[in-house]
Amino acid sequence: MNKLVKTKDLIDCQIPFLKPYFDEATYPWEILPKIKEIVAKTLQNGLEGYKEIAPGVLVGENVKMAKTVTIEPPAIIMSNTELRPGAFLRGNVIVGPRSVVGNSSELKNCILLEHVQVPHYNYVGDSILGNNSHMGAGSICSNLKSDGKNIVIHGDEEYETGLRKIGAILGDKADIGCGSVLNPGTVVGKNTQMYPLTMARGVYPCNTIVKSTREYVEKK
Repeated sequence: MNKLVKTKDLIDCQIPFLKPYFDEATYPWEILPKIKEIVAKTLQNGLEGYKEIAPGVLVGENVKMAKTVTIEPPAIIMSNTELRPGAFLRGNVIVGPRSVVGNSSELKNCILLEHVQVPHYNYVGDSILGNNSHMGAGSICSNLKSDGKNIVIHGDEEYETGLRKIGAILGDKADIGCGSVLNPGTVVGKNTQMYPLTMARGVYPCNTIVKSTREYVEKK
């Protein structure tokens, strides 16, 4: 099974202000250093129907936000999204439409596309989560190697990213089991499901079921 890592093979971004960046990026992690620029440019230009509820925080229509949510700017919260009690957005965050950021979940320098769920005790840093992806309770994206070295994506070949921090890249409809840890530079393919308590590392093909770090089978 091919371990696909190109943007076009993992994520179909149709959000207008984000689409050009995804179309131009050969690999999705190339977008991570641009998130700050994307958010700043969007805040400057504005989005129709959106309001800046605080300096550097742009919010769309029908957003449900608990009183105990903390948002450090800059951030963009798109329409019909829910931010539950204790959610913490630490800056340079884009939360796509119809997404859920749950209780005690923390986001930092990341993009969640459409209908993404990080609903319970999740950490998502320096990551991109594709459309309709889901992280089970307590699953996290570890974004920094213990030795502090630049991250290499280990797929069918080695991809030198030049980046010190990368969490995870989830393809569209990827589903991460509860309590899983996605080690720095983990890529999960489209329509792939991961068992709970998996210690994930490297690249997992599309349309598979991941049973453990190195064991995965094709979906039937």
